[in-house]
Amino acid sequence: MGGDHPGRPATAGWREWVGLPDLGIAHVKAKLDTGARTSALHAFEIEELRRDGADWVRFEVHPWQRSKADARVVEWPVHDRRLVRSSTGHEQERIVIRTALTLLGTPVTTEITLARRDEMGFRMLVGREALRQGFVVDAAHSYLGGRPDRAVRQRNRRRAGA
Repeated sequence: MGGDHPGRPATAGWREWVGLPDLGIAHVKAKLDTGARTSALHAFEIEELRRDGADWVRFEVHPWQRSKADARVVEWPVHDRRLVRSSTGHEQERIVIRTALTLLGTPVTTEITLARRDEMGFRMLVGREALRQGFVVDAAHSYLGGRPDRAVRQRNRRRAGA
């Protein structure tokens, strides 16, 4: 699908279920945002660390919207720090990690900024850097890559003991 056909990109909807396999996250609902260069992940308890002379970050991911169920604590090397401007014009320095993201079943390696995104409806935004690796976005559709099974979707909606 995605990166397999550079001349024929795979079509994704404006929102899709994505995975972050290296971080141990199988499913998170994401908005595909062609207006953002870098992808962004809603992270909690962001803490910077030094390990063997290198910068690392520890953070918590809550994959389900409006829920702490199945929270995952991640420790990952810091790839960069960037000044990011929000859609409201507010600038903030964010930690950037580099990791695999799975979209439409296709893994791509991409940069992801970590930020508290309490004001946003999605736990993740997928930006142009990831999308240009073999995807186009059809704003008229959602979930063209399919949906996880019903139990996963119900956990996201807080109906299964979240």
